[in-house]
Amino acid sequence: MKIILKENLKNLGIQGDVVMVKDGYANNFLFPKGLAVMATASNIKILEENNRQGAKRREKLKEDALAMSENLKDLTITIATKAGANGKIFGSITPLQVSQALKTKGFEIDRRKIEIDDVKILGTYQATVNLHREVTVNITVEVVVE
Repeated sequence: MKIILKENLKNLGIQGDVVMVKDGYANNFLFPKGLAVMATASNIKILEENNRQGAKRREKLKEDALAMSENLKDLTITIATKAGANGKIFGSITPLQVSQALKTKGFEIDRRKIEIDDVKILGTYQATVNLHREVTVNITVEVVVE
């Protein structure tokens, strides 16, 4: 079934994309949650009109994301956590903790835009921040003992 996404969905597409999904996924999950609409001729016309009108707005968002990526590219954040004698931390470092550390540095970034590998040991890691569809930046995350 062809659908038009109303929101960004990881591993499926971004808002406004026309994608093919299985009927059950669309009918049982996407449509009831309001995440997509059926790709009928009228809905596609509405999408095209919205795309024409939103081109300048999207360009502005991309420029803002590029400017923020310039500020973030050399940034190193430090997260202090409790750890055992062998350097293994209690729990793990999550994108929420990275987001909170960025907030203390003056960057307001949603935790869902941050990807970080499983962090279970003290050390230095790379986190990917998805600022825009076409703009991503890697930041350094140092995990130290409290």
